Amino acid sequence: MKAVVFAYSNMGIVGLEALARHGYDIIAVFTHEDDAQEKCWFDSVKQWASLRNIPVSTENGGNSLHGIEKIRKFKPDIIFSFYYRKMIAGEILAIPSYGAYNLHGSLLPKYRGRCPVNWVIINGEKVTGVTLHRMIDKPDAGDIVGQKETAIDFQDTAKTLNEKLCRTAALLLDELLPGMLTGPIPSCKQNLQAGSYFGGRKPEDGRIEWNKPSIAIYNLIRAVTDPYPGAFAFLANQEKIIIWWAQPVEAFNKCIPGTVIIEREVLVQTGNGAIKLLHIEAAGKHLTGYDIVNYFREGKVDRLI
Repeated sequence: MKAVVFAYSNMGIVGLEALARHGYDIIAVFTHEDDAQEKCWFDSVKQWASLRNIPVSTENGGNSLHGIEKIRKFKPDIIFSFYYRKMIAGEILAIPSYGAYNLHGSLLPKYRGRCPVNWVIINGEKVTGVTLHRMIDKPDAGDIVGQKETAIDFQDTAKTLNEKLCRTAALLLDELLPGMLTGPIPSCKQNLQAGSYFGGRKPEDGRIEWNKPSIAIYNLIRAVTDPYPGAFAFLANQEKIIIWWAQPVEAFNKCIPGTVIIEREVLVQTGNGAIKLLHIEAAGKHLTGYDIVNYFREGKVDRLI
């Protein structure tokens, strides 16, 4: 079966490897050029395809008139999208006789939209997963072909959860792809009213609101820690502090949220409980352990805002 694949990042590699493993003829790959403003911690789909002499393009997802015509000439039987970051034009989705399918990083219909790995951690979910579904002209709204769950541990970050989802996706694709080679491909409709939709996130969305409970702040910290831009707060002089890692604790001091409590460690009061700072970045320096205590004592910092 001839497949055109839209893919990016590690999940893109997982999808491509699964297709190759199950005998799909990958005739073309569309991917993105890496963003110079983004920390690229993932493998290159462009390199993967080039090493295998598979035609690879980074031109606007093929959505231009030229790109659409190019895909028509490929005459794919099926199209896959694995963590591709742009909507694919309806003219393209209508080309393959077996349909077009997207791998999404949540248990649809929950967490449709962008950044599901970050959002499930921010919202304190205990379980997520991956879903393979038919692509239509609405994001993540097509019929579900299959899905598989992944547990979210209390210490998981977006990166470690992404790694788990990659392993889960490989298992799901190994279950589904052999049957999709011969068709027909069974699927079931989504109940979108029972689901949820989330938009993309920007670095500025990582600002901590200290009046929230400590668990909610901890979830934000682990959802956007390295390799993401990080959760942050400010000193009174507007100096920015990035909190790369922390731990929620019960506060023994009831004071204004954002108040800094310095003993053998540094705690910050929240709306319910406190956050113990374990790894921060301040004035361009990464600080852990007693260096954090010294930083706050020497700067006479009594509150974060």
